[in-house]
Amino acid sequence: MTLGDPCGIGPETIARAWAEAPEAVRGAFVAGDLGVMRRAMALLPPAQQRPLQAITVPAQALALGPEVLPVLQVLPEPLPELPWGQVDARAGRLAGRCVQWAARAALRGEVAALVTAPLHKQALQAAGDPFDRYPGHTELLQDEAARHAGVPLAQMPVRMMLASDELRTVLVSIHVALRQALDAITHDNVLQTLRITHQALSRSLGRAPHMAVAGVNPHAGEGGQFGREEIEVLGPALAQARDEGLWVSGPIAPDTVFMRARQAPGHPGEFDVVVAMYHDQGLIPVKYLGLDQGVNVTLGLPLVRTSPDHGTAMDIAGRGVASAASLVHALQWARRLSADRCD
Repeated sequence: MTLGDPCGIGPETIARAWAEAPEAVRGAFVAGDLGVMRRAMALLPPAQQRPLQAITVPAQALALGPEVLPVLQVLPEPLPELPWGQVDARAGRLAGRCVQWAARAALRGEVAALVTAPLHKQALQAAGDPFDRYPGHTELLQDEAARHAGVPLAQMPVRMMLASDELRTVLVSIHVALRQALDAITHDNVLQTLRITHQALSRSLGRAPHMAVAGVNPHAGEGGQFGREEIEVLGPALAQARDEGLWVSGPIAPDTVFMRARQAPGHPGEFDVVVAMYHDQGLIPVKYLGLDQGVNVTLGLPLVRTSPDHGTAMDIAGRGVASAASLVHALQWARRLSADRCD
């Protein structure tokens, strides 16, 4: 688990996970900073506080029980105590270095999976080179994976999946402005998203996933009356995907496709996953169902990476009230996905 931004809620949700979900944290450790984690643990009621143990290599975490929180000090110099809830370049640099360290450990096979606590994008940008190159976790991890494989970044395509027990969505584009996101809806990008989603979910489901593709425009274009992307871009891409043997439906009106895909009591979903055209189209439905349930999964990487479906919540950081539920779900998904890879 990576620390996340030390000024946000990441460290205290990690501490709370150790107090509330011992089975979920078994065999896990934090790549971060001992001082930051001690301060976060002190936010919990005394009865919930757990001892911390410094480790120097990942394997040492396996020898400790879940009542002990192992911390691997990523930077040799401890981080000075910073105010909760403030954007700070030093916090951004530590958060970025923790992700770098953990990604490289996962790529070397030293850890089975990577769970990332939320970082703050402004703090990451303020940290300077190399972290100001990355809009967020996904792009940083993609760069690390491409470097490890010795391939250009374009040959390490990744996609973001937001998943809960009720709904999965995969995004064609991630952290770009909406005008750029519309430009990213191309035949190749849509087809590549379908291929990545098919490969990733086939492994975890044990069968080919049934993928629904959301339209771009209201009513999925209404036969070209409200836009032609469905006719000129999505239609040909979906036809090629079907020719390749992928199980794809759509394009479907974006205001109904998520309801049709939702797995709810008494309402089995029609689809295993919805491929959404841009960030908010796909994330709003999952987050509306509950921030404490959603998990961010990066597809296309040669490692398992999950993350809670919330940000740094600077407004409540340091108050000891942040929930660890989404982080615990991210841990559970990471275990499941790493077991699927082993199988």
